[in-house]
Formats: sequence, structure tokens, C-alpha cells
Amino acid sequence: MDPHARTILAKLDKPVVMIGLMGVGKTKLGGLLAKSLGVPFVDSDQEIEKSAGQSVACIFEEQGEPAFRDMERKVLARLLSEDLKVVATGGGAIMNEMTADLIWNSAISIWLKADLDVLVERTGRNGKRPLLKNGNPRDILQGLMDKRYPIYENADIVVESTDQEVDKTLAVLLKTLADHLEKTEISPP
Repeated sequence: MDPHARTILAKLDKPVVMIGLMGVGKTKLGGLLAKSLGVPFVDSDQEIEKSAGQSVACIFEEQGEPAFRDMERKVLARLLSEDLKVVATGGGAIMNEMTADLIWNSAISIWLKADLDVLVERTGRNGKRPLLKNGNPRDILQGLMDKRYPIYENADIVVESTDQEVDKTLAVLLKTLADHLEKTEISPP
């Protein structure tokens, strides 16, 4: 086991939540982090699809974004009240104030941050991004960055998600999380 993973497991007392824009690697890196730690991984969008019985795209199309965000908040409240795990959220989850409060207060939040070119390339690989269907994806992503990055900055930890190999980003993530847990540990009097 990675020495950073051992440090994390010894000190981790609440779930870890991955936040960031679509295409930043929350699901990929979250899954790898969970595997490294030997804890479950959950993608909140998949949990929403299970409970709603339809895809995120269908929920957006048929019920609208507000209905989706309400479902998302309820699913995250359940996930964060359970055992230790790594949770990947949808990119807009923290834009709902109640959902953001859940994340900030019930988990260790990790913002995976990427630059615009990386996000455009990654999100262009599939057509499952409902928010990118109505316009120029680069312009939409830039608008989302402008709106969401100031909120994401409240995360406990920030890790750059670049075009480097995912294993290198995972190593940085493990070290950063271990360092964070060591710094925030309260020493006995």
C-alpha cells in the first residue's frame, strides 16, 4: 500500500468528495483514490440515475435542472451520512447552497482543477454532457469556470488535473490529501 494511503486511512474520519467541472476527472481519479484506500467509490450521477430510473440527460430534458439539483442534494445527503467512501459529484452540485453546505460540513472536499483546453478536449470525447448541448462547448465551459471556480475555491484541497498521466495526478492527490490530514489533525493537550 502507498505510504500516503496508509497515512490517509489512519486519519480519515469522513467521506472524501471530488468536486470540479465536467471532464476534470472526478470519476476516474475518485475511483482510483478509493481503490488506493480500499474504500467504496460512488458517482453521485449514477446514484441519481438509479433512484430516478432514468439518465441524467433525460432528467435535465424532462424535469429541468432544478429538479435534478434537488435529487442530487438528497442523494448526496444520504451518501455523506454513510460510511467512509470517495464520492464524485456532478460539476454543478456545489452551486446549490444546501448541497454545498453538506459537502463543506460533512466531507473532505477536493477540487480537481483544470484549464479550459484540457476540459474542452476531455468533454468532446462523448455527447453525454447536457449542459454542453446548447452552444459552443468552449464558451459554455468558460462561462461555467467563471461562475463556479469562485465557489470551488472553498474546497479543503485543490489538485491540478492536467494532461499528464492519471497515475501522476493520483500520486499528487494522495500526497496532498495525506499532507492536509496531517496539518488539520488536532494535537491532544
